[in-house]
Amino acid sequence: MPETRHAFHEELENLEKQALGALDMIVATLERALEALMHQDVELAQIVISDDDRIDGRYLEVHQGILTLLATQAPVATDLRTVAALLHVIKHVERMGDQCVNIAKLIPITGHEPPVDEEMLATVVRMGELAISEVRQAKQAFELRDVGLAQDLVRQDEEINKLNREVFRMGVRAGGSDEDRLEWVLTIVMVARALERVGDNAVDIGEQVAFVVTGLFREFSDASHPLPS
Repeated sequence: MPETRHAFHEELENLEKQALGALDMIVATLERALEALMHQDVELAQIVISDDDRIDGRYLEVHQGILTLLATQAPVATDLRTVAALLHVIKHVERMGDQCVNIAKLIPITGHEPPVDEEMLATVVRMGELAISEVRQAKQAFELRDVGLAQDLVRQDEEINKLNREVFRMGVRAGGSDEDRLEWVLTIVMVARALERVGDNAVDIGEQVAFVVTGLFREFSDASHPLPS
């Protein structure tokens, strides 16, 4: 292999590691956001907000690295698909980071001792656990170029969507006329929506795995039609 192509592949591998490493950052941020939510920890929520600068920095670093690679090299075939997919991956990482910030910003709104509905809170926490699982699986699927593992993200995401609808129904029942309780309920509904969006972004990364492997892009929303082999 010519030296220039070797250098190209080495740089592409480094960029992929940086992009997928950013998913580990999302997992850690999601875990902190959930902990802050469960314990109404305003200080921890502020850490989540501050840490988003690191995620944004990683996004800019990978994005610029990919643009530089495109400007100085001429990737073809699978390499070009990987480059294009990584641009999408890091974009979705940045969006997931924004959703974590959205969750963290909601936590101080309801005060230190809000009138918590334990069933609603437990359901949202379960959503968060599933979202974390999706992010981890999206990373693994990309690393392994495993289309089956990527498509399995749809199954987990359907569960998140189901729980999101359940949180809304619980909120309708639990809101009542008490303003403090209604404020907490509305906050939790918005947290659930943010977690649902994290799951959607993980599925989008899974779709990029299929694109890299097959050369064809399709959404996973209609899982009844298998990807071409």
